[in-house]
Amino acid sequence: MIRRRAFLATLAAMAAAPRASWADGAEPGLQLGDAKPFGAGDVVDMAREMAARDYAPRPLIPEAWRDLTYDQYRKIWFDSRNALWEGSDAPQRIDLFPPGLYFPQAIRTYVVEGDTARPLLFDMSVFDTTDKFPDVPIDDTLGYSGLRLRAELRQPGIYEEYAVFQGASYFRGIGTGDIYGLSARGLALKTGDPMGEEFPDFTHFWLERPAAGAATIVLHALLDSPSCTGAYRFEITPGQPLRMEVQAEIFARETLTHVGIAPLTSMFLFDDMDRQRFDDFRPAVHDNDGLMIHNGAGEVIWRPLANPVTLQISAFGDNNPRGFGLMQRARDFGDFNDLEALYHRRPGLWVTPGEGWGRGSVALVEIPADLEIYDNIVAYWRPYADIEAGSSHKMTYRLDWGEDPAPKAAMPLRVLNTAAGGRPEGGRIFTIDFENADHVPDDLTRIDRLVRSTAGDVTEGVIQRNPDTGGPRLAFTFMPGDNDWAEFRAQLRLDGGPLSEVWLYRWTRT
Repeated sequence: MIRRRAFLATLAAMAAAPRASWADGAEPGLQLGDAKPFGAGDVVDMAREMAARDYAPRPLIPEAWRDLTYDQYRKIWFDSRNALWEGSDAPQRIDLFPPGLYFPQAIRTYVVEGDTARPLLFDMSVFDTTDKFPDVPIDDTLGYSGLRLRAELRQPGIYEEYAVFQGASYFRGIGTGDIYGLSARGLALKTGDPMGEEFPDFTHFWLERPAAGAATIVLHALLDSPSCTGAYRFEITPGQPLRMEVQAEIFARETLTHVGIAPLTSMFLFDDMDRQRFDDFRPAVHDNDGLMIHNGAGEVIWRPLANPVTLQISAFGDNNPRGFGLMQRARDFGDFNDLEALYHRRPGLWVTPGEGWGRGSVALVEIPADLEIYDNIVAYWRPYADIEAGSSHKMTYRLDWGEDPAPKAAMPLRVLNTAAGGRPEGGRIFTIDFENADHVPDDLTRIDRLVRSTAGDVTEGVIQRNPDTGGPRLAFTFMPGDNDWAEFRAQLRLDGGPLSEVWLYRWTRT
């Protein structure tokens, strides 16, 4: 599990902290090194050449930086008056993050203008601190640990952040009006494997200066890891939703047998299905509440997320998927009753392949968690074929971050909520609430219901109208018998075709 709740709080604290400049006088602005020729193909060439050599870890920053406590790291932050392109006609502003704590290695960052790139030189004077920040050594191993992107999203002259790239190959985005929640990664390797996961790093960034008035910014990234290298190009357009067009090529140092393409990482602690395990004033705690898949056969699948008592790994086999993502369908404050975390404003993230991805599966990893500081949900596309050592793998896809970023055209009724509980006479009752729509018949007896289980017995279910949502509710009873787990599949159908998403769920005896 990735502990990043404290990290997100750190970002917010640094953004809101009082200013006490490290250096007296005017803010210096970011300093640039000498210009060198640069083209987009250079990142691909670098990745290819690095993959032909043995992996060489980057140098560590000084120990005093690495040993900073969480509280100490919060006492240094970037002064936004030193932002890249501050005071210019560029439509974006870029902030840099300090090294240290969770970020023990520098990321080399460059600014691209025309056909040249200039490095951003590490400079302590672009940061502010409090008097509680310790004295730390400065040497040539230091560099920035990541970057934050800001633009005029809602008001002229006010540059609001919309994306952050920091930590391994992690990055986060938000649609306008959302707050940070789930993360994406450049690549996942060996997720859930007994021998442990491998975490590739973005080691270099190149930012193309956008033209005045441009809505989009281009970021190039170089990825490195013991097993592979990679060249990435992100074309990022803020808004609701925030959109990232991604092009990538992976070069394998060794045969890659377990690769995660477009990996998403999130947190799910509890909701109506398992809140009895948590003594909490809130009715639910999660960044996202379900995995949605639009598979190559045209089915739309909804799999509610779970916080299991033991590790759960699910694979949804497919051929040329149309898309998948982690969604947050609970959008009302009352769904969470949390004035600080504001889970109802966390974004969903939808992945749309840019070309046929072929055979493989959407993988879902659900890790037991007892606190909301842990990321315990991972979803990604796992290709069926290995990537052989010495070969490369190209891929393109789009990431949409927002309140409801999945495509809407011709989509069936969405699942709004799932609940379950015991029955006095034995067994468990499951209820699935679907949204309302104009094509839902007034006479609900016209709707056919499909309810299946891999173990135990299920009733055919009943359909009633939910007066709160206006949509249909499907309720069925499950008798597990001696079985310790079962996989459910349910769907509403009308006139021989799908009326609703396919609802999938894994029940386990606790």
